Amino acid sequence: MSVEFETRLTGAAAVRRAADLARDRFAGRAAGYDRDALFPAADLEDLFAAGLLAPTVPVEHGGLGLGPRRGDTHALWEMTRELARVDLSLARCWEGHANALVLLDAFAVGEQRERWFDGVVRRGEKWVAWSGEPQAAKPGEARRFGTTLTRTEDGWVVDGTKAFATSATGADWAVLLVSLAGPGGARHAAAPESVLLLGCDLRHPSVTVDTSWWDPVGMRATASHVVRFDRTPVPAAWQLGQPGDYVRQSWQAAFIPHYAASFLGAAEGAYDYAIQYVEKQDKGGDPYVQQRVGSMAVDLDTARLWLRHVARLWDTGRIDEARIAGSRARHVVEHLALSTVDHCIRACGARSLVRPSPVERILRDLTFYVRHDNDDHLLATIGRAALGREHDASFFKP
Repeated sequence: MSVEFETRLTGAAAVRRAADLARDRFAGRAAGYDRDALFPAADLEDLFAAGLLAPTVPVEHGGLGLGPRRGDTHALWEMTRELARVDLSLARCWEGHANALVLLDAFAVGEQRERWFDGVVRRGEKWVAWSGEPQAAKPGEARRFGTTLTRTEDGWVVDGTKAFATSATGADWAVLLVSLAGPGGARHAAAPESVLLLGCDLRHPSVTVDTSWWDPVGMRATASHVVRFDRTPVPAAWQLGQPGDYVRQSWQAAFIPHYAASFLGAAEGAYDYAIQYVEKQDKGGDPYVQQRVGSMAVDLDTARLWLRHVARLWDTGRIDEARIAGSRARHVVEHLALSTVDHCIRACGARSLVRPSPVERILRDLTFYVRHDNDDHLLATIGRAALGREHDASFFKP
């Protein structure tokens, strides 16, 4: 399928189009994708057909030109928020795709840009960025994860597995974050210069998906399965940047507040349900319900202000400020979003947790997704920055 558009959407128009799709199509599919733990393929196809699948691709390559490299970060996060409002798993798949395209914009050159951006814009190819290589098995788990790299005359060979591989059954291409030092990906790499970014065609027969591991309480439709690489070849021409660029340039810090946009959207979904429930049950006169609703409204306003503030820092080139402010926003929005969902449940009662209420899914998804980073380590990193001490703005290492 190929889609052509005569004019580029503005950021505001893209947000409105995403909101319309979320309300009219994606909301009705979310429960089914969640129940069956299926990648939301039809949603991504609809985003492509609507001209929204290349949000962070540069305008000169046919994209919308949004995001932290292109001067309209807030519009990108608003699109994510609208998707998360109806389906947090969908928002995570979209978010990973958009963030991977940011990395291509940052590091791809020449023919790489032509090949990969054209695939997204004209053929609807979906991207991911995968780092996940947990260092030790959990209790009762026999398997180990991790990848190794072997240099060849033509490039690289990747062997091993990655876990938490979002969109594993739906993505066409991946930016693999791998380490020359062995298993650990980017998060656990001992030395920044060991981390490489490699473009990988996931349709290669040496790449397989193990769907037996991913059976979580929430975020089920992200299809974050285990992916195995069995001597998967990666041409040298598909290496992005130089070893260590991702860590040295703190690129993970550009994506941390994007997670918060998803948290906020999920919380707004709970708030939407609460307002409808309270009105339908004629509980608006109850002073305790009024307090809950008031708390939700203030929490959501606060979260929106934080994200707008961080986006403005990115878009005005205040990068060092933006990095630590993004961590602050991610910490604050996590707690505001969880608080909003709790207020919703307390105002609406146990029936809000009975399917087909979306609150039941929002509670599971949000509780799971905020574990993406350790909030204790994140807050300690914010403290080290405030004290003027050395800190890791990307992975929050002590």
